[in-house]
Amino acid sequence: MALGGGTFLTQNKELPGAYINFVSRTAAAAALSDRGIVTMPLELDWGVSGEVFQVTNSDFQKRSMELFGYEYTSDRLRGLRDLFLNTQLFYGYRLNGSGKKAGNELAEARYCGVRGNDLKITVQVNPDNEELFDVKTLLGTEVVDGQTVSTAAELTANNYVTWKSGITLTAAAAVPMTGGENGEVSGASYQDYLDKIEAYTFNIMGTTVTDDITKSLFTAFVKRLREEMGIKFQLVLYDYAKADDMGVISVNNKVLDEGWGEAGLVYWVTGACAGCPVNRSNQNRIYDGEFTVDTPYTQNELKAAIREGKFTFHKAGTDVRVLEDINTLVTVTDTMGDVFKDNQTIRVIDQIGNDIAVLFRTKYLGVVPNDAAGRISLWSDIVKHHEQLQEIRAIEYFSDADVKVEQGDTKKSVVVSDLITVVNSMGRLYMTVTVA
Repeated sequence: MALGGGTFLTQNKELPGAYINFVSRTAAAAALSDRGIVTMPLELDWGVSGEVFQVTNSDFQKRSMELFGYEYTSDRLRGLRDLFLNTQLFYGYRLNGSGKKAGNELAEARYCGVRGNDLKITVQVNPDNEELFDVKTLLGTEVVDGQTVSTAAELTANNYVTWKSGITLTAAAAVPMTGGENGEVSGASYQDYLDKIEAYTFNIMGTTVTDDITKSLFTAFVKRLREEMGIKFQLVLYDYAKADDMGVISVNNKVLDEGWGEAGLVYWVTGACAGCPVNRSNQNRIYDGEFTVDTPYTQNELKAAIREGKFTFHKAGTDVRVLEDINTLVTVTDTMGDVFKDNQTIRVIDQIGNDIAVLFRTKYLGVVPNDAAGRISLWSDIVKHHEQLQEIRAIEYFSDADVKVEQGDTKKSVVVSDLITVVNSMGRLYMTVTVA
């Protein structure tokens, strides 16, 4: 993360860093960073407490039992399966991790939560050597660990339990664990998550909260990081179009599945927006997740949803599709026009903002002299970066003359003027056919 960053009005910044403004054009050796990085706070029955944990797409498929307490196909993981359809790397945080660990006379669950109550320990005399014991840990009906030892002192902790000291092994069939409880979720839980996740880099943050107070907390967080710290990402919420900000995406539809809150589509939208390439749009994309989507809208209601900055799904034949890939920005100004309502635009400018900040911090900050040669080097790197964007058709009409790098008001400052034209996907066809 940059020491300093964000937008500027005058050249009066005290912290070293990259300060980048994006404005609408008046009407009349940097590489492109990867996408697909997501973060969400979760309520879980099992897992790490009090810290951010990392899960790759492969981890989720192969280690879901260990990480989340349930097999990959469990209905309890439906939301995460939707999320990982388009997510490569996930930073999670357990909101209810202050609960109690399950236990019995032999062991204690590694993590707190009600899923620990489904753990059992079996102790059997080894059929080939009566001086040995086969000790197995079961989660539900699945054996998740097995050890053959002569005494309890030889047992080693596994991914599910830690062994109590001073125990004696005797044959026992499926000794259950009890007492596991999930912790309570409060406003402090969400604040703790935001405090910890600020140090990480990601494309999209999502949350399934349904109360406006917590939604406003998350909205204030994304605005602060985007505007004051130069950390570019978007936030996906359910039913919060009043945010009126290009950094916030408001999912308009609810899910109808029993046992899931109405904000369940946030999982899919969060992953889809994170994984969408910088030169692509989610407009008209088919929802390929597992929830039943409520799509009750008339044509007039769909038009209103677009005007109001609501990310909406609609029924097209038998498919459920994304109507428009938009954020909640509604109020436009001379420096922030309609183009900023489109998430494809935001992906491009966030790519530029994050990549150039990393470039400046790692190659130039405190290293390269602020003379003509140094500024030419910075100019060249920015041009190369933008040429990559043009090669993949994320921007168009770019030339090296669109980037200017000059000395700022002080010996240590540089001022970059940059002009880009974002390419957006085709969204409307107007066709006239003349019939002779």
